[in-house]
Parts: sequence; structure tokens; C-alpha cells
Amino acid sequence: MSPASQPALVLASGSRTRAEMLERAGLIAILDKPAVDEEEVKLAGRAEGVPADAVAEALAELKAQRITRRHPGALVIGADQMLDCEGVWFDKPADRAGAREQLLALRGKTHQLVSCAVVLRDGQRLWHKVDRAKLTMRWFSEAFLDDYLDRAGEEVLRSVGAYQLEGLGAQLFQKIEGDFFTILGLPLLPLLGFLRVHGVGTE
Repeated sequence: MSPASQPALVLASGSRTRAEMLERAGLIAILDKPAVDEEEVKLAGRAEGVPADAVAEALAELKAQRITRRHPGALVIGADQMLDCEGVWFDKPADRAGAREQLLALRGKTHQLVSCAVVLRDGQRLWHKVDRAKLTMRWFSEAFLDDYLDRAGEEVLRSVGAYQLEGLGAQLFQKIEGDFFTILGLPLLPLLGFLRVHGVGTE
């Protein structure tokens, strides 16, 4: 199928990392960021005792639903990621102080990153995938942490947990179990497989 005849692909996200993952995999996606109150969904999930993976799935579908009506016939990807450490959920830090607090809380512990992708077309769910990775952060000194924050700069505010594993954040970890793309925020390989079946990313 030629690129001109492939269905349009839309990423319902403002995530630079997810957009770059698709682009590097050779896919051209329209970026359309939805207006979603993620904190409201998470608060409701906490109150109802919903697990982190179910919240990630709900948010991914909600993002795609908000966008699908704007792009008739397109395959719309919604995605979300949750960080769960011993039952505590973490969000992207608002500032350096918040990043420092998160990293101190994660230091020496194992946490889970749960990533979900949902694909809709014209409001109908066609596919979804939830994947998990386990990351064990090593014990480090506060002097090391402050140096890390100085060197990493504003990048620590881009991701939940205040680290990018593909960069300086690798220095924070002792052990990692799981798919690299899932850690970055998207179960990319299963998504690519689904898209190929639907004529996207094929020759």
C-alpha cells in the first residue's frame, strides 16, 4: 500500500517522546493534543481502588475519543503511562524540587511503569495493549542526586519519575526488566504490528 493510500494516522498526545518514537519508526502521524483532565481521572481511580494499568487504559482511550471526531476515517492513537511504586502513583514533577522529592522517594526501590496504547477509528476501539516494566533504582547520595539534577536540567520535568532512561537517567538504576519502548511510554512493537495489519507502515 502506497503512503498516499494509507489511512491517516493521528497521535492524540502532546508527548514529544512518543511523536519521536513513531517518526523514527518511519511513521508520519498528525499530532493533535486532547484536552483531558488527567488528575481528575486519577483521583477517581484512587478513590475507587482501580489499579494503575486500568487508569492508564482509561486515560489512553479518553484521549483518543476526544480526538477521533476531528479526524474521520483516521487511526487515532491514544497513549498513557503510569508510575506505581508500592501502591503510590507518581506524576510528572512540576519543578526541580518536585523532581528531587520524587527521586528520593524512588531511591533504592523497585517501581513499575505501565504503558498503554489504544487505537480508535471513528469512535470505535480497534485495538489496545497494556505493557509493564519493572525498574529498580539504586541507592545514591544526595550529592549525586543534586549533581544529576544540575546536569539533566529541564529534561527531568518531561517524564514521570524525573528521569529519561535513554540519557543521564540510566545512572540512577541498578536493574531494569521490560521493554525499552514501554519504558519510554509506548508499547511500540505491538502497535507497529497492529498498524501493519491495517496498511500503515507497509511497503
